[in-house]
Amino acid sequence: MTNFFDDSSICALATPPGVSAIAVIRISGTKAIHICNSVFSGRDLTQVASHSIHYGNIEDKDTIIDDVLVSVFKGPNSYTGENSIEISCHGSTYVQQRVMQLLIDKGARAATAGEFTKRAFLNGKLDLSQAEAVGDLISSDSANTHAAAINQMKGGYSAEINELRTKLIEFASLMELELDFSEEDVEFADRTQFKELLSLIGGRLTELVDSFAHGNVMKNGIAVVIAGRPNVGKSTLLNLLLKEDKAIISDIQGTTRDVIEDKINIKGIDFRFIDTAGIRETEDKLESIGIGKAYEQLQKSAITVYLFDASEVTAEDVQNDLDNIAKEIGKPTDNVILLGNKADLASNEQKSQFEALGSPLFISAKNNEGIEQLTNQLISMVDQGKVSESATIVTNNRHYDLLSRASIAIDQVRLGLDNNTQTDLLAIDIRSSLDALGEITGEITTDDLLENIFSKFCIGK
Repeated sequence: MTNFFDDSSICALATPPGVSAIAVIRISGTKAIHICNSVFSGRDLTQVASHSIHYGNIEDKDTIIDDVLVSVFKGPNSYTGENSIEISCHGSTYVQQRVMQLLIDKGARAATAGEFTKRAFLNGKLDLSQAEAVGDLISSDSANTHAAAINQMKGGYSAEINELRTKLIEFASLMELELDFSEEDVEFADRTQFKELLSLIGGRLTELVDSFAHGNVMKNGIAVVIAGRPNVGKSTLLNLLLKEDKAIISDIQGTTRDVIEDKINIKGIDFRFIDTAGIRETEDKLESIGIGKAYEQLQKSAITVYLFDASEVTAEDVQNDLDNIAKEIGKPTDNVILLGNKADLASNEQKSQFEALGSPLFISAKNNEGIEQLTNQLISMVDQGKVSESATIVTNNRHYDLLSRASIAIDQVRLGLDNNTQTDLLAIDIRSSLDALGEITGEITTDDLLENIFSKFCIGK
């Protein structure tokens, strides 16, 4: 791909700002090696091999700023596809600023957010979906999001999109050829084979679109709503899970009147725990609003932890509560973990009655007992094999929208074939699908799109 940049060289701090053991400053551009060489003493960097590391000093005239390691990467065999330098210096903020200022004085300019990766894309080192995966990898905070980002960055996702697009282009070309010979009423594209291909592509697009729901959960955490009557220990449980006093704890009923949530990682999986107002009949307007929000969260939750006081209520009470929740949210309460609190105050006979409801767990939130059973149960409810390094999972809103567009267009083509629609009209829908798939990998882009994507990256990447 053509390099659409001018020949300016850019520089930026690639490590987080602030004091640290070391800092890395990146330079990229046609003159990157010459710029660095003008402030480096140790070796003539213009004469060294690519992918080599050299020890020396960064100097401002006769003043040594720092002793550093300089890594040299010559284009096109570099991350950006251009000549690139990485300076590893000590992490003093003063050193970082002096080195950056020296590089700018020698002809570099400060990079904008995501500009290194943007150059990698424009120079053909990465396609657009791979470039976006770089940002996802940087922000990944669980094993699943990391695996999905690695798969996308390594090109697994792009390869699948390109394969679908290539197959579609082959038939699209034949149909375009038919339009050139429209007066002779000939068919170059076998309609039967085309229907089979559309069925294959449509099915795979549907799978990718449907995977977004799982991908979204991976990025934002699996929503776990803690529900129950007032004063059963919901806020105490949330605080125990988060290991901090996130929610106010009180013996006064109705203390929690709004949704309180936070995310934690359990064995590589992100869970988003949501504490809700105690569910009961009340005339308090503010509390009623909180209970309404509790029902809203229950409707959207992936998992519900229904907490009850094992020392006070009966199994019939718990079942009635679950039935009322199902009625309020308009659907059965799926994926429910029944959790009996205050187990230290309940007799064995009291606890045994709840076995009729399934396999409830028992804890003492006050004494921090049984919490590990709950976390183990949450892990067992998550299909950990659903996301692997080879799985293609859609986690990007932009990709979801484009895949949906492509899928709708393919459905229109299939409908058109069944209704013997004219070839020129079929070609419009085929082109629409191809364009949508092309936008995912960057075959089709606009300046505004690129600006929007790369502006979300950190400076230095």
